[in-house]
Amino acid sequence: MTFHVTRVAVSVLLLGASAAPSFAQAVQSTLTLSLGGDAEQHSTAYDCGELGQISVGYINAAPNFLALVPYEGKTLIFAAALAASGVRYVSGNYEWWTKGAEATFHDLTAAEDAPPLASCSEITNTP
Repeated sequence: MTFHVTRVAVSVLLLGASAAPSFAQAVQSTLTLSLGGDAEQHSTAYDCGELGQISVGYINAAPNFLALVPYEGKTLIFAAALAASGVRYVSGNYEWWTKGAEATFHDLTAAEDAPPLASCSEITNTP
């Protein structure tokens, strides 16, 4: 089965000025994957506090679980990795970890006690 993800577009709103790297950029990507079995694609919007809002794309096709996270003008492709709870995704030196409606974004090369680059909460449309 060929699963074609076309133009995963991410628009982000910067809520405040920050010296830290931000998600505040529009990113468009095209990715074509050949995956076996049932595959599903969805996106989830997150509020990442001072770093703004992002939309993360998820591709689930067991045993492959991917997250497409916008960061500094690029779309980083994360693969699921072993986690004690929630879903931990890694891409190079970055980690995107979701648990329920919460997510954190870390630079794994930072000091062990360094705060995450972002702490995010899922945006829901319920009143």
